Amino acid sequence: MVHAFALFIIAGIAEIGGGYLIWLWLREGKSAYLGLAGGIALALYGVLATFQSFPSFGRVYAAYGGVFIILSVLWGWGVDRKTPDFFDWIGAGICLVGVSVMLFAPRS
Repeated sequence: MVHAFALFIIAGIAEIGGGYLIWLWLREGKSAYLGLAGGIALALYGVLATFQSFPSFGRVYAAYGGVFIILSVLWGWGVDRKTPDFFDWIGAGICLVGVSVMLFAPRS
């Protein structure tokens, strides 16, 4: 469980950070080196996700989507200095519940 959670967090930071670096390059005119670093981070995200022990690709990536929503709210708060509002937190909480149901529901 700790291993899966750590992979979700590390891969999420790689995905969001990589996208952010490409955003800075293309949208804010920053150095192309940031875009290159962003591309490397996105490739790292793709590799990290394969280390999850859950057997279903679709289920793992759907769960990553929920985790990324939560991490994106936190990224916006910490990096972009955009304070999440009540509805951001409610939406992130709903995503967390959805991810938990998808990954940990008893299945036969």
